[in-house]
Amino acid sequence: MQSNRNIDKVLSRWDVLFLAFGAMIGWGWVVLSGEWILGAGTIGAMIAFVAGGILVIYVGLTYAELASAMPTTGGALIYVLRGVGPKTAFAAGWMLALGYISVVAFEAVALPTVVEYLFPNYKVGYMYTLNNYDVYASWVLVGVIGSIFVTVVNYFGVKSAAFLQMVLTIMIAIIGLLLIFGGVVNGQAANADPLFIGGLGGITIVAIMTPFMFVGFDVIPQTAEEMNVPARSIGKILILSVVLAVVWYLAIILAVGLGLDKNALAASTLPTADAMAELFGSGIFGIVLVLGGIAGIVTTWNAFIIGGSRILFAMADQKMIPAWFGKLHPKHGTPTNAVLFIGVLATVSPLLGRPMLIWLVNSGGIAIIIAYLLSAVAFVQLRKNEPDMERPFRAGKSSVVGWFAIIFSVFFVILYLPGMPAALAWPYEWAIFAGWSVLGLMLMGLMRKSFPVGKLKYDNKKQIKNMKGTEKAQPL
Repeated sequence: MQSNRNIDKVLSRWDVLFLAFGAMIGWGWVVLSGEWILGAGTIGAMIAFVAGGILVIYVGLTYAELASAMPTTGGALIYVLRGVGPKTAFAAGWMLALGYISVVAFEAVALPTVVEYLFPNYKVGYMYTLNNYDVYASWVLVGVIGSIFVTVVNYFGVKSAAFLQMVLTIMIAIIGLLLIFGGVVNGQAANADPLFIGGLGGITIVAIMTPFMFVGFDVIPQTAEEMNVPARSIGKILILSVVLAVVWYLAIILAVGLGLDKNALAASTLPTADAMAELFGSGIFGIVLVLGGIAGIVTTWNAFIIGGSRILFAMADQKMIPAWFGKLHPKHGTPTNAVLFIGVLATVSPLLGRPMLIWLVNSGGIAIIIAYLLSAVAFVQLRKNEPDMERPFRAGKSSVVGWFAIIFSVFFVILYLPGMPAALAWPYEWAIFAGWSVLGLMLMGLMRKSFPVGKLKYDNKKQIKNMKGTEKAQPL
C-alpha cells in the first residue's frame, strides 16, 4: 500500500520526452565515441549499439506496460515488489540506484574532462596521481562546482529542472544534427576503415557500455507521479524516447567515423570535437560541439539526479531503507535528502580523476542490467498472476516481449563476468559493484523490523484514473 503524500503533477508530455531523450543522448557521444570506434571499428561500434538498442527496446516495452499500469514513483522497485516480492524488489531498486548514482558521479568527472578541450592548460595545483592519472585541484573544482549547481536546481523542484532539460536538449540536438550533416556531406569513407576492429570481442566490449547510455528512459517511470499526462501516453513516450536515442547514437558514430581516421582518433583527447572541426574546416566548430557536450553533461546529470533521488525516496517509502531518504520538501515536493545524498557523492567523485569514467560506466552498467532483468521477470509474473490488471498500454498480447527481455538481459550480464572479453576490471570496477552490494545487504539487516512482507497489493485503477485529466490537452 502506498503511503499518503502530496506530489504535484507538473510535468507535461514534452517535459517527459525531453527528460528521457536528453538523459540518453547527453554526454556519451561527446566523451566516448572515439573509444567505441577504436574498440570495434565504425561498423562494429554501430552493430554494438544496435544490439544494445534491441535489448533496451524489449526492456523498454515491458517498462512501458508496467509504467502505464502502475504510474507511481519507484519504477522497477514497484513492479518487482508487486510481481515477485520484497527482497527481489530491494535488489532491483538498489541496483538501479547504483546505476543512477554512477551516471551522476560520471558527469562530475566528465565535465572537467570536456572543459579541458576548451582550456588545455587550465589544470593547476597538482594533488596526487591515481592509476597513472595526475589529479589537479582546478580540474576537481570544475566538477565540484557543476555538482553543486545541478544539486541546487533539483533541490528546488522538478519543474525548474525539466525546463533546464528542455532548453539544453534542444541545444544538443541542433549541434548533434550539425555534426551528422557534416559527416554525411563532408566525411570521407576511407576514414571509416577499418570497419571492424577486434571481431566479436571488439563488438562485445562496446556493447556492454550501451545499457549505461540508454538507461535514461527509466527517468520516465521514476517521475510517473509527477506527470500531468494520461497513463497510456507514458508507454508511448517511453518507447519513442528509446527509438530516437538508438537512431541518434548510430548517426553520431557514423559521422565521427567518417570525420577522422584511426590515427587521428587515437591521437585525439576528444575525437567528437576534433571530427566536427575537421568536417567543417574550422576549430570553432569543435568548440561549438564541446559547448553541446557541456549541455549534454548537464542534461544527463540533471535527469539522473531526478531519477536516482526518486528511487531512493520510493525505497524509503516502502521502509526498505532509512526514512531519512523519504523526506519531501514542504513547498516543492522534491525528495530533498535523497537529492543531497546523491549530490554529495557526485561532488567527491572528481577526486578519483579521469580513470573513474570507465569504472563507473561498467560497474553501473551491470547493475542496470540486473534491474532490467528483474523488471522483465516481474512483467512475466504479472501477466501470469494478474491477467486482469488494468494495463492502459499493452506490450503485445502474450508475454513474449518479457521473455525476450529476460534472455537479452541474461546474455548481457554474462558479458560482464570473469573470463569474458568485456569482464569487469579488477579491482576497481568489481570493488564499486561489490561494495554497493554489501552496503545493500547491511541496509536490509538494519531495516529488517520494518521491511515489507509479501508482494505489494494496491488498486492501481485510481492512479490510472487520476492521470486521465489531460487526455486532449496536449498534442504529443
